[in-house]
Amino acid sequence: MIKFIGGIHPPANKHTQALPIEALPVPRPACRVIIPLSQHIGAPNETIVSVGDQVQAGQLIGQNGKAFVSSPVHATIAGKVVEISPKPHPLGQSLPAVVIQSDDDQPEIKWPPVTTDVLSQNPTDLKNRIRAAGIVGMGGATFPTHVKLSPPEAKPIDTLILNGAECEPYLTADHRMMLEHAGQIIKGVQAVMHLLGVKRSYIGIEENKPDAIDSLKQAAANTDIKVVGLKVKYPQGSEKHLIKALLNREVPPPPGLPMDVGVVVQNVSTVYAIYEALYLGKPLIERVLTVTGSGIKNPKNLRVRIGTPIADVIEYCGGLTGDAGKLILGGPMMGMAQYTLDVPVIKGTSGILVQTKSEIVMGGYRDCIRCGKCVEACPMLLLPYQIGIYAEKRLFDEAETTGAMDCLECGCCVYVCPSKRPMVQMIKHAKAAIMAKRRAAKEKAA
Repeated sequence: MIKFIGGIHPPANKHTQALPIEALPVPRPACRVIIPLSQHIGAPNETIVSVGDQVQAGQLIGQNGKAFVSSPVHATIAGKVVEISPKPHPLGQSLPAVVIQSDDDQPEIKWPPVTTDVLSQNPTDLKNRIRAAGIVGMGGATFPTHVKLSPPEAKPIDTLILNGAECEPYLTADHRMMLEHAGQIIKGVQAVMHLLGVKRSYIGIEENKPDAIDSLKQAAANTDIKVVGLKVKYPQGSEKHLIKALLNREVPPPPGLPMDVGVVVQNVSTVYAIYEALYLGKPLIERVLTVTGSGIKNPKNLRVRIGTPIADVIEYCGGLTGDAGKLILGGPMMGMAQYTLDVPVIKGTSGILVQTKSEIVMGGYRDCIRCGKCVEACPMLLLPYQIGIYAEKRLFDEAETTGAMDCLECGCCVYVCPSKRPMVQMIKHAKAAIMAKRRAAKEKAA
């Protein structure tokens, strides 16, 4: 196993790792779910229902039939469509969403097994079923899974890697999934290996989860799946660093992808969703997430229907403490702070973290002092301070030349910066400007 350069060791704070997964009760009568039509990277969906329609849990309500890089969405409860309009979205803007008001009667959904013979089925048919189920990367990236599983013929895949690192502080949802659903995860891995046509698979898990390592080793006995313990270091769960650690292969700089070195990487929860889609015929209508932090009264690992307002999830966990100060969807390193509790759980919501006011770093940032700590911490061997300065001064060409597009946005640089400079936000701004310039040049050339 290869150790990567850079990275950090933030406090794990995984206080919920011993808490079994609970199911958040289905919304009671008159409650609502808010289901954004875009919960993925790629082309947005168009709604195929209208206000006043009665829908059932699992029913298709939005899709984009023209774009390959897109992923459909489904109703997550039985009820009536009461609104279709822009609503607050976890990405920080208002986006079109379907609002469903729950019926008085919420029948238990039973997903009878579709087949037990998945490994003999046509790979193309399996990919189509994964697409129809609306599965996306559930580690947070939300890239449509069927696209990731469709590499061009010129880039053959020889290895599948399952990401069980969960290196982000506080989050324990994947840990619990590996403990409680190891057998289903292994079946999902075998299904992905079959449709990719690969004979080799690795499951990478950080060594601070020995029970998860043992659980999956037992489930993977007598298979071609190897479970590997990884050194505890953030961001060990990055695709590029997993591939380096497990295979000693280096993914080329952007637009390079894991498929360029013969690898596909999938998250633990994503593969579980694949299992449910292929074996049970179940679309992605719920996910497991961690609700945690000093600002939450009763932290939990919860299975939650997609579209459930964050406020309802927090209420089920006893509510906020009196000194709650900041809400983050995801973890503290790569999560996004929210301005309202009205945003819903989406497919990429791996956690809800609430920090207290005393934990929040207040005040503005200072000028860079050229200490070099961000350079030492950067796992991509970049110069974060320099890219940040270029972005701050709107010198986007220089930021691009210095490697802005290579940034993982992992937050290591911000964590170690004594001047508390928001370099990730600066680099994100530079990336957006660079991409806008590229699009404009492409349109002009066309």
